[in-house]
Amino acid sequence: MPSDIPLSPAAAVQPNGLSAAEQRAIETLYRAFNEQDPALVHEATTPDWQDIPLGPGQAPGPAGLGPVIAMFAQAFPDVRITVQEMFGHQGRAAVRARITGTHRGEFFGIAPTGKPIDVVMHEVHHLRDGRISHTWHLEDWFGMLGQLSAWPPQA
Repeated sequence: MPSDIPLSPAAAVQPNGLSAAEQRAIETLYRAFNEQDPALVHEATTPDWQDIPLGPGQAPGPAGLGPVIAMFAQAFPDVRITVQEMFGHQGRAAVRARITGTHRGEFFGIAPTGKPIDVVMHEVHHLRDGRISHTWHLEDWFGMLGQLSAWPPQA
């Protein structure tokens, strides 16, 4: 499955302030979801990568994201993460992105609705030796619950 995220040609520093290796690592992390391939997480991150905060039931480290990717693939088989903006400086990067898909499988106890989702996501990455060592993320999960008509709770 091709990625919506173009890979950068090799260069010392991209116009967005990141090295080609840093940009490629970040793009590869999102490709792991788009291509439903957890092995890409190991390629993009350091062995001691920290995902902050961990999702419900998520184990730490790169291997901990594999089950999350599988859960998203089951609930939203057409899940896509589209980067809207990425910039960085001195081993730090900020990403503004969107998660889209169609709710076709159970997601945290919510039965499939067939409804589309469009979730805003912001992440800050620390990079070391061309790979991601830390990720802090914030997604609009309450907004997504509203899109699925699961929030606010119905009386």
